[in-house]
Amino acid sequence: MMQGDTGGVLEYLQRMQLEDPNFYYAIQVDEDDLITNTFWADAKMRTDFAHFGDVVCFDTTYRKHKDGRPIALFVGVNHHKQTIVFGGALLYDETIGTFEWLFDTFAKAMMGKIPKTILTDQDGRMATALASQWPTTYHRLCIWHIYQNATTHLANVFKDFQNFAANFSHCIYDYENENDFLEGWSEMLKMYGLEDNKWLKKMFDIKEKWALVYGRETFCADMTTTQRSESMNSVIKKYVSYKHDLLEFFEHFQRLLDDRRYDESVADFRGNQSTPAVTFPCKILQHAASIYTHEVYEKFKDELCKGIDCKWEVDGELGNQVIYRVTPYGKTSHHLVTYDSSKNSISCSCKKFEFAGFLCSHALKILMTLNIVTIPDAYILKRWTKAAKIGNVCVSSESSQEMESKAKLSFHYKELSYLYMQLMTKASECDEAYKIAKDGFWKMLEQMDACCQGKKKMKEVCIEERESVYQDVDTNPSEIDCSKIKGIKVKEIVTYKSSKRPKVH
Repeated sequence: MMQGDTGGVLEYLQRMQLEDPNFYYAIQVDEDDLITNTFWADAKMRTDFAHFGDVVCFDTTYRKHKDGRPIALFVGVNHHKQTIVFGGALLYDETIGTFEWLFDTFAKAMMGKIPKTILTDQDGRMATALASQWPTTYHRLCIWHIYQNATTHLANVFKDFQNFAANFSHCIYDYENENDFLEGWSEMLKMYGLEDNKWLKKMFDIKEKWALVYGRETFCADMTTTQRSESMNSVIKKYVSYKHDLLEFFEHFQRLLDDRRYDESVADFRGNQSTPAVTFPCKILQHAASIYTHEVYEKFKDELCKGIDCKWEVDGELGNQVIYRVTPYGKTSHHLVTYDSSKNSISCSCKKFEFAGFLCSHALKILMTLNIVTIPDAYILKRWTKAAKIGNVCVSSESSQEMESKAKLSFHYKELSYLYMQLMTKASECDEAYKIAKDGFWKMLEQMDACCQGKKKMKEVCIEERESVYQDVDTNPSEIDCSKIKGIKVKEIVTYKSSKRPKVH
């Protein structure tokens, strides 16, 4: 057992859990006691998900070993616009059952929290598993993959009609009203004689997952593709070779994480020690520089600069609301911006704030016109600010008051463990924070000992129930006897011409 891949992988996972009590892993075995799937997430991944797990990109493009075993990564974007990893998995296959197990396991690792939005490629099995396990998560398809599949299924159309790509892109990105989209789609089909095209009919049936008109009001952290996942796959290739055994893979993957986390700490230091340079004296831009990270500030500045050249006119009034018609420079189409003076609220028909988390050029044009020199608080998303990681993330909205003794003890343990994980991650970043945390722990232990002094009944209950409680909250959710595991299930050798997984069209 302790020789080769099987023993090496289990030993590695158990060692990581000893070094990091909040390291979470799960393994799935088949009826022959062979390991099929493995998932893992360390404390930093879980803490990052608590802060930035609103949007996740999921991808299984990169493959490990000659048998084509997929490496699945859950990735997202932090407040520096850097790609971060929330969890990883080595999968045996890509069936609905495997994906269901993986999504369920990921949710358990994250204390029941699931993303608001997930971006994936066009895989029917993945979509079925998501609908089953995360029904409240908004599932969007990667637009880059939509284009790739379009060039395959509509190759002759792209070749014969120079303007088709622009018209197809217009349908994906530009419409703000559903009726306009439906009309524009119908006109495109008639223009190029594609009314009976089977692939386009199939795509139209799932239009809510890729046409931006249906996703503008859903927060996607300004992402429309899974490029962050695929760029991470390209980074993996620099650290990991298919020739590595599984133990070597884990070790090299950890080196990749360490390097990227160092880059994040450098960006944190830069953000805490400096403010982005304001190129021209503008109060609202100075306000943005004081709150946003350098990378998000640049995005905001780009929107502000585009807004300067926009034209505007009043389109109508309704009570305290004034509706403005804003036209970008060089464009004939306009956007409707509504400002409510009683609430200091503003909204735009382009829904940039709802989708990306910062104000658009059209809304900024109106704010500047009204001489509003600071960004209204309602439009400052904490996840894009320098203070994104300040404070603890709420674990659960549940109350333990009505719970039975065992359930209450388990609930308290889980909640405190999650809070401890966040504190530990922050305290390890610098010596001063480490000392504050350590001193604080000693003081808390003294206070708790004093509180529990003489409460013999409470102590007896704790001793009696401790074993079952720890089993309930074990970081490995699979109740698997590792001594019975016979090995890692090996796939039949499949030859892949490239590292990219075949797409399901």
